Amino acid sequence: MLTELEKQIIRELQQGLPLVERPYLVIAQRLGIPEDELMDKINEMIGNGIIRRFGAALRHQDLGYTANAMVVWDVPEEQASGTGRLLAGLAKVTHCYQRPRRPGWPYNIFTVIHGQTRDQCEQFAAVMAEKIGVSNYMLLFSTTELKKSSMQYFID
Repeated sequence: MLTELEKQIIRELQQGLPLVERPYLVIAQRLGIPEDELMDKINEMIGNGIIRRFGAALRHQDLGYTANAMVVWDVPEEQASGTGRLLAGLAKVTHCYQRPRRPGWPYNIFTVIHGQTRDQCEQFAAVMAEKIGVSNYMLLFSTTELKKSSMQYFID
């Protein structure tokens, strides 16, 4: 069972961090507790597995990155894991997945990149292809963002 304070902390965190120098201080003040108590409680919830994932999501369109592409790669199976790790480590890659091939679909590594133009994404992909030594790839550009939201818990 979660305490009421833990539920309040989760409600606050799922709204996103305030864009200030000390976001946890702002949240602690909203909750009426000291900042160090908030940090201790968050760390405790992470340690107990109550909070399993803590991340940040930027709205790339607001930053001027209006071209998004999923780049799908046909990587030999014996190289997929290493190649995937290499791609995932590139600064331009925001997501990287290995998925099974399907009939008529030879691609097994999926990466997402963002650029200010489609041309820029194509250039990023070409550099990536050279870096990993894979020539069979394809860019799938986003046309519309249909949903981008996280789970919400303990909604009033």
